[in-house]
Amino acid sequence: MDLQTHIRLVPEKNQIDYDSQLLLLGSCFTEHIGAQLEYFKFQNLQNPFGILFNPVSISKLVTRALTDAFFTEKDIFKKDSVWHCFAVHSLVFDTEKEEYLKRLNELLSGLKETLIQSSHIIFSLGTAWVHRFKETNEIVANCHKIPQKEFSKELLTMNEISKCLEEMVVAIQKVNPKVQILFTVSPVRHIKEGLPENNLSKSHLITAIHEVVASTEATHYFPSYEIMMDELRDYRFYEKDMIHPNETAIAIIWEKFNSVWVASETLPIQKEIDTIQRGLAHKPFHPQSTEHQVFLDNLKDKIVRLQARLPHLSFS
Repeated sequence: MDLQTHIRLVPEKNQIDYDSQLLLLGSCFTEHIGAQLEYFKFQNLQNPFGILFNPVSISKLVTRALTDAFFTEKDIFKKDSVWHCFAVHSLVFDTEKEEYLKRLNELLSGLKETLIQSSHIIFSLGTAWVHRFKETNEIVANCHKIPQKEFSKELLTMNEISKCLEEMVVAIQKVNPKVQILFTVSPVRHIKEGLPENNLSKSHLITAIHEVVASTEATHYFPSYEIMMDELRDYRFYEKDMIHPNETAIAIIWEKFNSVWVASETLPIQKEIDTIQRGLAHKPFHPQSTEHQVFLDNLKDKIVRLQARLPHLSFS
């Protein structure tokens, strides 16, 4: 039996096109889909505060942005001469306190603006397991390599997840009533907790998301996790760590996402952009040759003609 028949995918309404404004927040799988959107030059913003794995941290950051709850000194801490914040990823840091706060709040203002203006927001949830900092009793987005004894670990219940997601959706729709909100569960397995624990975590996320989608308008679910687990369950679709989907798997999931959520009218443009991207990536044996200069002129002409139709496109 063909497993592909088990996952029913049909084109959605209000699809993504080259006028759409996209925001992607969440797990590292966000960046896999985001990389495809970036490659094909769709207008998008991805994880301005870095990768966020759990739904509570994502929801809190969105709420903070929408309510102008700017970061203050009490929200940051210094570790090994570097300033960090429990609300963001460890890659968002600074060595100067004032510069760090300024950067965090500029990112927060930018996130608010994007939340208000986005036509589509994609949330990729990674895990229902969370770490709570004992000193403040707050769930953190990242432990920043602080000793584990400083945290307690817990599994979010389905009710806790659905409640925080519902509150986040309502807050977003209040300022952006026309937005389409897409949820997906990352196919990356969090095996640090153990495989049974990972499966339990994913099941909590999936059940909670379906509750939210069933009860809230303009919210949708895309089955990235199910595609990976059922259609691509062979290990040839994984990286060497046997955890992360490889390029082939990501390409297949992107194709399915493309067929469901990206307007078919964009396909010719995507092909043009793919041709340009491949041309830009080409490494000539003889860069000074007449043939290569003609190739570059033709490539430049393609870019100019495409930008005349879509001025926001830029190629480096």
